[in-house]
Amino acid sequence: MIQSIYYEDYETGKVRLTLGRTITETDIVMHAGQTGDFFPHHMDAEWCKTQDFGQRIAHGTLIFSVGIGMTAGVMNPEAFSYGYDRLRFVKPVFIGDTIRVRVTIADKQEYPKNPSLGLVTEQVEVINQLDQVVLACAHLLLVKKKQEDS
Repeated sequence: MIQSIYYEDYETGKVRLTLGRTITETDIVMHAGQTGDFFPHHMDAEWCKTQDFGQRIAHGTLIFSVGIGMTAGVMNPEAFSYGYDRLRFVKPVFIGDTIRVRVTIADKQEYPKNPSLGLVTEQVEVINQLDQVVLACAHLLLVKKKQEDS
């Protein structure tokens, strides 16, 4: 779905929540192959039994990319990603965990480099099936402002 949402349309405090997605062993193996990250924390079940978590954990970068992808329900041609700040892997995600994402409009401010744009900060929280935050970050969006009628 494509919908134009301008800077003025964003409401601080507004929250949206995605549906869930279960993380599988295939997700982990594919991500390892794509990134080259074959650390034993993700790939070696026997070694992981000797570690604190007791089982393999999903790559933080996998959960970040899947989580961000889950938020892309509405395509807004008036906005584009400016980047991510304060990315934290709060808790491990295991094979079989189901994640969903809560996005809260945390802040809006003028963008000093271009007065036709505003900067919107979304607080992104990936949540597991136990309602625990497993990943958190701030997503920065540059968003077009509405044209003023002359």
